[in-house]
Amino acid sequence: MTPKCFLDFWRRHKKKILTTAGVIGSGYFLYKQYDYYSRRLQVIQRELDNEREADELIKAQIQAHFEHIQRIADTTTLPHAIQHLQSRIEEDLDLSHLTKRLMMGKGQPNTLTLAEKLDLWENLKILSFTKMVISLWAITVLSLYIRVQVNILGRHMYVDTARGLGSSHFLEEAELVDRNDEQKFLAISDFLSNYGLNTLIPRMQVAVAEVLKSKQLRDVFDTTTLRETTIRMIKIFMSTGRPHHWLDYLMPEDNQSSITGTLSTDDDATVTNINKFDQLMMETRAVLLSAEFGNVVERSLEVGVDGLMEEMEGSVGGGGSSSTSGTPLARLVPRVSQMGPLLLEDPRKTRFIQLIRGIPEVEIFFTLLYANTMPAS
Repeated sequence: MTPKCFLDFWRRHKKKILTTAGVIGSGYFLYKQYDYYSRRLQVIQRELDNEREADELIKAQIQAHFEHIQRIADTTTLPHAIQHLQSRIEEDLDLSHLTKRLMMGKGQPNTLTLAEKLDLWENLKILSFTKMVISLWAITVLSLYIRVQVNILGRHMYVDTARGLGSSHFLEEAELVDRNDEQKFLAISDFLSNYGLNTLIPRMQVAVAEVLKSKQLRDVFDTTTLRETTIRMIKIFMSTGRPHHWLDYLMPEDNQSSITGTLSTDDDATVTNINKFDQLMMETRAVLLSAEFGNVVERSLEVGVDGLMEEMEGSVGGGGSSSTSGTPLARLVPRVSQMGPLLLEDPRKTRFIQLIRGIPEVEIFFTLLYANTMPAS
C-alpha cells in the first residue's frame, strides 16, 4: 500500500481504528487489574483463613488451659488447704470435754448440779452450731478464694508464655513465673488456718449466740427452721463490723505481706521478684473486694446451706405444718456437731464443692475472671 493510499485509509477509518484500539487497550488494562485483584483477594483470603485457624487454635488452648487450672484448684491446692483447715477447726472447737462432762453427770447424777448441766448444754449448743456454720462458711469461701488465686496465677502464666514463646507452647509456662513467688502466693491459702481462725471463731460464736439466745433446748426444729436459723447466723456474721471484714480471715492486710514469709514451703528460698508477688496479691484483693465476688459468695453460701439441709433432713424432719414434725433442739445438737467434719471432708469426695462449682453464676464469674485478668505491662 502506497503512502497516499495509507493516508486515505487512515482518514476514512481513523475514528474506528482509535475506538477499536481504545477498547482493546481498556480491555487489556481491566483484565490486568482484574487478574491482580483476584490474586490479591486470594492472598488475603488465605491470610484470613490462617488467622481464623490461629484464633481457633488459641481459643482451644485457652479453654484447655482454663479447664486445667480449675482441676488444679479442685484436686491439688484445695484438698491440701481443707485438710489443714479441718485439723485446726477440730482442735480449736473440740467439744469432747463438754460431752464427757455431760455423760459423767448422767452416769453419776450427784456430780453436776442442774445449773451446771444447763450451762454445759448451753455451751454445747452454741459451740456445735459455731462449728457447723464455720465449717460451712470456710469450705465455701476458701474454695472460691483458691479458685480466684489459681485463675489469676494461671492467666499470668499463660500471657507470659504467649509473649515469650508463642501461644502454642503454653504447657511450658511454669518456667516463666518465678517459682518462689508462685509458692508464696499459693501458700496464702493456708492463711485462714494459720491466722484467720483465731479471730473468725470468736466472731462467728458471737453471731451464733445472738441467734440462739431465744432458742430453748425443748424447741422443735424442722428443716425450714434450721435453714432460717443457719442463714441468719451467717448474715449476722457477714454484716457485723466494717465492710469486707471477712477478707482479713483469708489473706493478710496490705501492710502485713511480710507475714507470708512464714507460710512459704521453702524457707531457704530467696525472693527474687517481690513485685510480681505483690501484683498477684493486689489483683486477688481487688477481685475479692468486687461486688461481683460478693454476689458469688452470697449465692454459694445459700446453695451450701441448702445442701447442708439435705444432709440433715433425715435427722431433723420435714418442714410441714404438723406440730409433731421436727426434732427438739436438745436431740438435734449432737447431729449439728457432726456436720463440721462432714463438710470438711476431702473435696474430691464431698459433694459440697461440686454443688458450689456447678452454680451458673460461679461458672460465669470464673470464666470472665480468667479471660479478663491481664498482667500489667
